Amino acid sequence: MLKNIWHYRHFIYSCVKREFQERYTGSILGILWSVFQPLAMILVYTLVFTEVMKSKMAGMESVPFAYSIYLCAGVLTWNLFNETLMNLVNVFFKNANLMKKVSFPRVCLPTITVLSSFTNFIIGFMLFWIFLIIIGKFPYMHIPEVIIVLLVQSIFTVGLGLGLAVLNVFFRDVGQMLGVVTQFWFWFTPVVYPVAIIPEALRWLLDFNPMYRIIKCYQDIFVYGQHIDYMGLGVVLILGLVLCVWSLKIYQKHVGELVDEL
Repeated sequence: MLKNIWHYRHFIYSCVKREFQERYTGSILGILWSVFQPLAMILVYTLVFTEVMKSKMAGMESVPFAYSIYLCAGVLTWNLFNETLMNLVNVFFKNANLMKKVSFPRVCLPTITVLSSFTNFIIGFMLFWIFLIIIGKFPYMHIPEVIIVLLVQSIFTVGLGLGLAVLNVFFRDVGQMLGVVTQFWFWFTPVVYPVAIIPEALRWLLDFNPMYRIIKCYQDIFVYGQHIDYMGLGVVLILGLVLCVWSLKIYQKHVGELVDEL
């Protein structure tokens, strides 16, 4: 599988580039929207929650923009997860015509989807880093940990998304159901609210939420300047690897039937 991805790397690169360009085709500002949209999100979170609503993080009252950083760290990385997962689940439907007309390793399609989502994410993430540098809160010593968390998040997302993408071809309710599940999942994850507002008797449920462990790592780094919880992240990594094995087995079993079902 990895050999096929490497052999078709130029095809994958051209598809990722085309998807990125098509997203802004026809607009006057074109590719500049890829900068304006995340920039607008950061400005809104900063101005509205810090200057207008005067929102403060418990224990971080003396730190300026703490709640804005908390929101950006959580929302940007959650959006990466959500966009990648939803695009993966629908990847075979979206490319049904291409699969019927052109012969190529089908594994190229999920690879293109993951790289396209990451391309959109990295622009917003870089703007967030520039914002942190300007306000003097950039966690220089923790950048390797950010890369580790992104890697674990990618493994978990791909493991979950690829298997569901195959199932979605045979059971069309999977994609629709996932849209509902991710809405509940978002609000069950402390992305826009602090963990402290959850009743203490219910917080143990968060241990079963892998995205809570991932988002918490980003918040620990960017908000609190702390090292990540390696034990908690390790649990997600193991879960992600198990999901990858499951996805590869179900993909290899049904890859020959995908075109007939589409």
